[in-house]
Amino acid sequence: MTDLTPNSNFLIAGIVFITIAVIGKSKLGFIEINPGFFGRFLALFIGISSLLYALGLLNFSAETIDLLRIYMTEQIQHSLSSINELLQGS
Repeated sequence: MTDLTPNSNFLIAGIVFITIAVIGKSKLGFIEINPGFFGRFLALFIGISSLLYALGLLNFSAETIDLLRIYMTEQIQHSLSSINELLQGS
C-alpha cells in the first residue's frame, strides 16, 4: 500500500469538500448529508483552499502569516472602535 503525501491528502479533501458544497443535501447509504447554506459555503471555501494548497498556489510562509496577523489585528481594532462609536452615539 502506498503512503499518501500531504498534497494527495489536500487534493482528496478538496475534492470531497467541493462535492459536498455542490451536491448539498444527499443520502450516502445510511448517512444523510445536509450541510445547509453556511455549511455549503464553508465546504466550498475549505475545498478551494485545499485544492489551491495541493496545487502549490497557496503557500503559507512565516512572513505571510505575520502580515495576516497584523492585518487581522488592525481590522479587529478598527471594528471595535466603530462599534464603540455606534454604542456611544446611541
